[in-house]
Amino acid sequence: MTKSLAGKAALVTGAARGIGFHIASLLAREGASLAILDLSPDETALAAKKLSSESGAKTIALGGNVAIEADCAEAVDKAVEAFGRLDILVNNAGITKDNLALRMKESDFDAVISVNLKGAFLMAKAASRIMLKQHSGRIINISSVVGQMGNAGQVNYSASKAGLIGLTKSLAREFASRDVLVNAVAPGFILTKMTEGLKDEAKQKLLEMIPLGRLGKPDDVAHAALFLAGEGSAYITGQVIAVNGGIYM
Repeated sequence: MTKSLAGKAALVTGAARGIGFHIASLLAREGASLAILDLSPDETALAAKKLSSESGAKTIALGGNVAIEADCAEAVDKAVEAFGRLDILVNNAGITKDNLALRMKESDFDAVISVNLKGAFLMAKAASRIMLKQHSGRIINISSVVGQMGNAGQVNYSASKAGLIGLTKSLAREFASRDVLVNAVAPGFILTKMTEGLKDEAKQKLLEMIPLGRLGKPDDVAHAALFLAGEGSAYITGQVIAVNGGIYM
C-alpha cells in the first residue's frame, strides 16, 4: 500500500521532543523524508535517529534557532540539499515564559514573540522561496487555543499564538496563486510534561471545562497536521483546525 506522503520532504521545527516529535514521527511513517530542527544538536540527532529506526524514513538532524534568520535559511538549504525538494514545513517550535502581565518582564515578552511568532515567519519566508518555485507546498503553523480565547498569565504566549493565526491567513493569501497552502492547527490542552505536572485539583477543573472530558494526546495534533500535509486538504488554505476537545468553539 502506497504511503500518503511517499516522495515528499518535510521540515519540522521544535521536533526533538513533545508534539513536534509526534508530528515528525507520523509524517515519517507516512513516507516523508524528514528534516528536524531544534536548539540542541545532540537531542535533535537522537530524535532523528529514533525516527529513522522506527519508520525507515530518511532523516536529518539540524541544530538551530528559529529566531535567527540565518539559521532558518541554513535549515531550509540543508533540507533541500539532502532531499532535493521541500514540500512540507511545520512551524512547531515554541517557548513559554508565563507570568501575570503586571509582573512580566519586557525581555520575557520579547523572547516568546521572537521564537513563537517571528520564528514561524522566518521559517516560512525561507521555505517559501523553494515552494513557490515548485508551485507546490504546505506550511502548517502550530498555534494554540489560548491564541483564540486568551489565558491569564500567558499574555506573551497568547499574543504569539494569536499572531500565528494572522500570519497564517496573510501568507495563505500571498502564496495561493502558486499552490502553496498555509494553514494552522490550534491545540487545546494536550498531555505533555507540563500538563502532567498539574495538581489533581487543577487538572479536574480543567477537565470540567472540556466537553470531551479528557486532555488531548500529541497524536491528536499530529493527525491534524498530517491531514493538512496530505492531498485531502488540497482545497484548504488560510484555515485554523482546532484540536481542543471542544473547550473553545
